[in-house]
Amino acid sequence: MDYKSSGVDIEAGYRSVELMKRHVKNTMRPEVLGGIGGFSGAFSMERYKDMEKPTLVSGTDGVGTKLKLAFLMDKHDTVGIDCVAMCVNDIACAGGEPLFFLDYIACGKNHPEKIASIVKGVADGCIQAGAALIGGETAEMPGFYPEEEYDLAGFAVGIVDQKDLITGENLQPGDVLLGMASSGVHSNGFSLVRKVFEMTKKSLDTYYDELGKTLGEALLAPTRIYVRALKAVKDVGVTVKACSHITGGGFYENVPRMLREGTRAVIHKDSYEVPAIFRLLARTGDIEEKIMYNTYNMGIGMILAVSAQDAERAARAIREAGETPYVIGSIEAGEKGVTLC
Repeated sequence: MDYKSSGVDIEAGYRSVELMKRHVKNTMRPEVLGGIGGFSGAFSMERYKDMEKPTLVSGTDGVGTKLKLAFLMDKHDTVGIDCVAMCVNDIACAGGEPLFFLDYIACGKNHPEKIASIVKGVADGCIQAGAALIGGETAEMPGFYPEEEYDLAGFAVGIVDQKDLITGENLQPGDVLLGMASSGVHSNGFSLVRKVFEMTKKSLDTYYDELGKTLGEALLAPTRIYVRALKAVKDVGVTVKACSHITGGGFYENVPRMLREGTRAVIHKDSYEVPAIFRLLARTGDIEEKIMYNTYNMGIGMILAVSAQDAERAARAIREAGETPYVIGSIEAGEKGVTLC
């Protein structure tokens, strides 16, 4: 008896590593020390020694049950972007620059080409975020996961000078709320999505005129990464006073997290067009509007607050960075929370 007879193929693991190396290489930054394949990843902080108070910020997350759609569609090259996005967007939301990322893939059976495809997505996400993929782990766990399934999670570390942390403490009534368009459902609320729509390949391959694509394509669209857009706002001299990454819990849970006591966010639902995938989801599942805004991003993946005089300049920087901004509301004095009107 050997390890392979128990369901773990060491040789497949070696092949996975070889196949993913070229993707990982594309994410490298000058600060990365050592090569690929060590027991740990090393990242030099020499470049940041002139910061007044260099502060590390971190984020960790997974893709969640969106992976079930990737299994059904046998499409694995974009879920890695989702994994990176969920981590680095949180870092950027605090004012940080993502430095490096590590992934963790647990699978029932190591199919080297599939693992390499997943890691390609992770690398693509890292490139979008400007982060280096300096390590990871692929765990083959027969009997724990079905052979054709896997889980994907990650961890990112970033840096910011303490004085540049985005905390919301300087929010004032009259500040403007800018929203950045999402690409769709992103990576939250898929347990409800999977209850609303029939989860079969036939269903996911069905073309919808209102979507302009198949249902599966719309749902599997990777999460937007807003790192460059937030950096662009900072680079034009605009201070982001508060920021919220709209993930699980939608507007009602996430927007209050960006506020200080005594301030309230007022968001106008008609300030932008809600994407068709959310209208289809609500109609098909007979989901109340409040539940939709309490579960999904509804077309806005990131919200930032800036002074009114800075709003136009910030929006222009966001557009030039490749994202779509909307003026969606403002800050008012009041009980901490959010009003959608």
